[in-house]
Order: sequence, then structure tokens, then C-alpha cells
Amino acid sequence: MVSIAGRFAAVRAQLRDAENAAGRLPGSVQLLAVSKTKPAADLAAVYRLGQRHFGENYLQEALKKQQQLAAFDISWHFIGPIQSNKTRPIAENFAWVHSVDRLKIAERLSEQRPDHLPPLNICLQVNISDEATKSGISLAELPDLVRQVEQLPRLRLRGVMAIPEPAADFEAQRIPYRRLYQAATALHRPQLDTFSFGMSGDLLAAVTEGATLVRIGTALFGARPSQ
Repeated sequence: MVSIAGRFAAVRAQLRDAENAAGRLPGSVQLLAVSKTKPAADLAAVYRLGQRHFGENYLQEALKKQQQLAAFDISWHFIGPIQSNKTRPIAENFAWVHSVDRLKIAERLSEQRPDHLPPLNICLQVNISDEATKSGISLAELPDLVRQVEQLPRLRLRGVMAIPEPAADFEAQRIPYRRLYQAATALHRPQLDTFSFGMSGDLLAAVTEGATLVRIGTALFGARPSQ
């Protein structure tokens, strides 16, 4: 049975290989450990191996882990769908939010971000494959939402996030990431420096097309419990 340390080393090696294959600088792509459904002990084990950025999808589960791991210098990322009644604890307890898909949510996060904390780092979620079952704005809506969110005082708009429709072919995997990267960079906003692209199955395609942060869960922590 492969240990967490073994999986962490394998994921890091895969990421380094992807950077090299894509002609990217070593260390230019950051690993976000997606730790939903995993116990705090697993997060602590990965933290001790050097990981600092963890992504959580479920608010109550994340808040419990934050209490259990309060002594650890973790940068917490919220990456799940956001309901209006959950914005305050998200604004109060996370450093990053990747799943902002409408102005109302951004406004609430800005209003509810405590003054003693730095601005909340925000990525806008784009439904790049136009899937009915997924959250996110359309590519056409991106420029307007960027303009609106960058005016909010307690937020720092950092970039975009996408989860495209799965594709087995490498070239097909590249297309949606390329479209979003090009659309975001065409806005000429230097502060948009974060491209939250890619998971285990399309890591190389995402890194090739400009990802600066990849979200890895099962390959790092092992299979999740069956629902």
C-alpha cells in the first residue's frame, strides 16, 4: 500500500515532469492539495512533507479541520460551490476562493471580509465547456465580471478557475484551457496572475496551456470513501 509520502513524491515528480515537458520554469506551477473528505491527520502528514496550500469543497468539514490544524501555517482555499448564506464564514476563514461565479457572491465576500485580514484572493469560475451541470460564468461574461469584481474593496482578483468537460485525448484537453487563458490575458490585467487549471487526468495539458495552480486530490491522498 502506497504511503502518503510516496504519493506526495510521485505527484511532485509528475508536476516537475509536466513543467519540463511544457517548457515551463521549475516551480512555476503550484500544487493545491484537494483534501475534501480526508481527515485532519492526512493533511498534517502532507503539511510535514512541505505542502502549504489545501483546497476544501465543503464548508463545515473545512471549518472543523481548520480548528484541528490551527497550529499549522496553512493557506486555505475554498474551491466548492458557494451559497449566499455561506459567504460570511468563507470570507472570515479562507485566504483564497476559486469558485466565484456571480457578482452577488463577490459583493458579499467583500462586505464580510474582516478588516484585520488581508484582501481575500479571488478566482472567477468559468464554465468553459458550457456544461449544464457545472457552475461558472460563460466566457462571454468574463470581461464584465472582472470589471465589477476588481472594484470591490476587500477582494483581490487574482485569476480564473475552470473544470472542463473530460477528454481523453491530450490535444482535446488543451483546447478549453487555451481558450480561457487567451481570453483572460486579452483583458490586459496584470493582477490576473493565477490560472487554477488541471487535475490528475489532464495535468500536462493544463500546465502546457498556462496553469499556475493545479488541484490534486485522489492521486495525493488516495481514493475517497464511496458515497
